[in-house]
Amino acid sequence: MGGYGVMADEESLDYSVHEAWNEATNVYLLVILVSFALLMYARKNKRKIMRIFTLPPTVGSSSEPNFYDSLQKVRLRQQLEMYSLARKYDQQQSQSESVQLSME
Repeated sequence: MGGYGVMADEESLDYSVHEAWNEATNVYLLVILVSFALLMYARKNKRKIMRIFTLPPTVGSSSEPNFYDSLQKVRLRQQLEMYSLARKYDQQQSQSESVQLSME
């Protein structure tokens, strides 16, 4: 009886292996068919697909100068802010020095 139980386990194992192999084969077959269908679609609609991946030349060339112009404007604004802060600091320093001189 013990031997029969082992045989039953082996047969069920073999059946599950065959079932898994059949499912895997079905999946591979499905992947191959879908790939073939996509290949046929790509051959027919090559221009549509290429249009997706290419940028129009006007958009690419006009965006770069705008980006650099805005970057220069930001840098100029930062420089002006630093200059105004430095002027305010200098004015405060000169006022405090004049107050100290008058107190002495």
